[in-house]
Amino acid sequence: MPLLPDLPRIQNAVELLDGPASLSELEANFRDISRLNRYFGGSWVTRSHLVRLLGERRGGSVTVLDVGSGGADIPVRLVRWARRRGLALRVIAVDRDRRILDVARRRAAAYPEISFVQADGLSLPVRGGGVDAAISSLTLHHLEPDAAPGLLAEMGRTSRLGFVVNDLMRSRLAYVLVWLTTRLFAWNRMSRHDGPLSVLRAYSASEIRSLAERAGVSPVRIVRHPLWLRLAVVGGPR
Repeated sequence: MPLLPDLPRIQNAVELLDGPASLSELEANFRDISRLNRYFGGSWVTRSHLVRLLGERRGGSVTVLDVGSGGADIPVRLVRWARRRGLALRVIAVDRDRRILDVARRRAAAYPEISFVQADGLSLPVRGGGVDAAISSLTLHHLEPDAAPGLLAEMGRTSRLGFVVNDLMRSRLAYVLVWLTTRLFAWNRMSRHDGPLSVLRAYSASEIRSLAERAGVSPVRIVRHPLWLRLAVVGGPR
């Protein structure tokens, strides 16, 4: 029997990010998330799988759709990475919350390669195959099992080459480590509340496979990144 076995998923829990919050609190929360993504692998997990999905690109431009973009820290890091390599990368950052988009626009003001769209991830205003790839980070767990397949289906529909979903692993060990990390490296009450709760809301690999089947995007490749407590879901072109 494992020392720290997996936990059952908590349903219908509400994170503070999904409720009313002041702009100052949202900004502080996204600073924390950006810091954690930078130092604890969140940005790297998304970028590494996205690069493999896109393959060698010589000339031309690449358009990536980021669904549930939040504070846009991952789009910013992707654009910085592309600039260093002379790649023409455009990111469309989507979020359904206007307040969050306002915060993200300010944070990404120096990056004209990033555009912002207010939309629901379950009904994206993008034609089929309209972007090269779709990504999401720390978004899937916000959706309950009746809605989560819709996000995967939309990411599969809109992306020409495929999609990358990056979310937390769910286990007792992950819960303990995220709780400790948010106490040491996050100073906002929203971050400290939502971080551990996000672990409890995250989907396991088997649950994600079931969601992908219901979404019509199977098979997907699921890669565990235990060092970073992350699970990556990679879907190929439909």
